[in-house]
Amino acid sequence: MTVALYPGSFDPIHNGHVEIVETASRLFDRVVVAAMRNPQKGEPLFSLDERESLIGESLGHLDNVTVTMFSSLVVDLARDVSADFIVKGLRAVSDFESELQMAQMNKNISGVDTLFIPSASGNSFLASKLIREVARFGGSVQDMVPECVQRRLADRFESS
Repeated sequence: MTVALYPGSFDPIHNGHVEIVETASRLFDRVVVAAMRNPQKGEPLFSLDERESLIGESLGHLDNVTVTMFSSLVVDLARDVSADFIVKGLRAVSDFESELQMAQMNKNISGVDTLFIPSASGNSFLASKLIREVARFGGSVQDMVPECVQRRLADRFESS
């Protein structure tokens, strides 16, 4: 059984993320989507538990996908879930530059290879940070996120 790990902050998960997981689910026997708290990205909008729930609901149509949370090195989680590969989505050349360095570091310290999956051009502009900003100011993110995320964003910003 070939296992892939797709780590990220997913704050919130958007259609670009879903596209990458759908692709990975066709390529691998099992995909583990892992949400993490990334201190470099500031204070998250959704807690890890909320993100785990949103990810699970957004990916419920994929039988070979599981969701977890982590707060360790990605390579440690890869070992814990017996991942053969780490999967990362690429939107633009700028993503490749930073992700390549991380992939090389991960390979060096763990031996786990990273597979880059490019997003479709229709999703290449999506970023959780931008989606949060649009939603915060009342803009529509309907075509950018799964329906459950759209509802949670509306609830979050209506009450603030």
